[in-house]
Amino acid sequence: MTALATPELPTARLRLRPFEDGDTGDLLALMGDAHVLRYWDAPAWTDPRRAPAFVDRCREMADEGSGVRPAVVDRTTGDFLGWLTLDGWDPTSRSASLGFCFVRRSWGRGVATEAVRALLDWAFGTLDLNRVQAEADTRNAPCRRVLEKLGFVLEGTLREDCVVDGVVSDSWVLGLLRRDRDASHP
Repeated sequence: MTALATPELPTARLRLRPFEDGDTGDLLALMGDAHVLRYWDAPAWTDPRRAPAFVDRCREMADEGSGVRPAVVDRTTGDFLGWLTLDGWDPTSRSASLGFCFVRRSWGRGVATEAVRALLDWAFGTLDLNRVQAEADTRNAPCRRVLEKLGFVLEGTLREDCVVDGVVSDSWVLGLLRRDRDASHP
């Protein structure tokens, strides 16, 4: 695969940009928040070495051409709000997987919807995607609402697919096809 450049994307309130080494403190605070990660497929981070390794992996994904993982910051203040990932990009099947994680203070303000929309606009245009898939814990209704606002359709449930700290959970699988997205974006 060819390398991908992590996009710099402005929106009305946000800026999506490549991760910087200086983001590790904010990243550790986000990924170390057990409340934020309560529906995640892994426990909250406790090891501070995870943050620089995550940033390194973001760069590796782009370099190897398998995906991008931009940081999301407030356009006015520069405050770190979270991150998005579009990974598993397969140019043959024209598909990728979407994920995102945001700090609590951004919840309920449309930040995730705005950021994901910008990344999807870039991805469908730049990568010529046909399909994007996302998974969400079935206890995480707000995540599902964000995805459905963006045109994702519930396709099924993965039963008992995650076990984190002994807690077994199910995941929804949602998909967005180019033809459905094009029909809703005149």
